Parts: sequence; structure tokens; C-alpha cells
Amino acid sequence: MTNPLQLKSLNHISLVCASVEKSVDFYVNVLGFFPIKRPSSLDFNGAWLFNYGIGIHLLQSEHPEDTPKIVPINPKDNHISFQSESVAAVEKRLQQMEIEYVKSRVEESGIYVDQLFFHDPDGLMIEICNCDNIPVVPLSEDKVWSCSRFNCNINNRHQHIQHMIPM
Repeated sequence: MTNPLQLKSLNHISLVCASVEKSVDFYVNVLGFFPIKRPSSLDFNGAWLFNYGIGIHLLQSEHPEDTPKIVPINPKDNHISFQSESVAAVEKRLQQMEIEYVKSRVEESGIYVDQLFFHDPDGLMIEICNCDNIPVVPLSEDKVWSCSRFNCNINNRHQHIQHMIPM
């Protein structure tokens, strides 16, 4: 595999928030991030958080009244995902904090991935999973993949394998 852009890792995600204070509380007390110093040259309200090797940059919305309404939890919607050593412990914590969540399970060749989905204060969906149970298997170069409306197909000269995109 080539790396023409010399990428190393995910550094951070930026999220626009109706209330930076509420979002800091959520990411610190629910997900275990901690605040870090922001550059003093930034002249807008926000907060930087860090943990697990990634950063979350929270940006105060200029129009918090226009923040989208939180919709029902849908595991097939946009989300960010975090690995956990114990999905059961996360579920217990969410119950204690009275945070609404949806539980799901994915199976691939007898390997199971447990998932919990819930929203942050602005409606961004968070997934907590044990996704590292399923190994990352690069496709060989003689295979070609194409996506249709409902799934991705992996094709090679001798066989046709249908593969659903994991959440």
C-alpha cells in the first residue's frame, strides 16, 4: 500500500456545539476526555479535549438556536466510534447516568461485535464497541470492489463474495 500524503494517524475531530460547556461536561464525564490548552491566538469560544490518542475540538456555534434537533438513535447514521475493553461496563455506566442508548450486535464468521449507540448533547451519535474483535483484512490487489445502493461487492477472477459494510 502506498501513502502519497504521508498520513500518520487521526489527529482530532472538530464539532460545532450549541453549548461548549454542556459538550465539555459530556465528553469529560461520559467519555473520559480531559481538557487541554488551546492556542491563545484562537479568538473564538471553544475547548480542546484529548484522550485515547485523539483530540476533540469543540467550537461554539455562532447560531446555537439553529442547532439541529436530536433525532431517534439510528446505528446507520453518521457517528464516531470508540473501542472499549468492556461494552458491558459502558452499558452499566450509561444506565447509571440515564443516557438513552441502542444496543446492537454484528456477527462475521462466528465473531461477534457488541455496539452501543447514543447521542452527545448536540445529537452527534457516539458508538462504543469491541470492534477490534473482527480482524482488519486488507483486500488483495487482484480483487476489485464496487459499491451499489445497498452493499459493496468484492470480486476476483474465481469467485464473487458479497460483503456488507460494517457499521
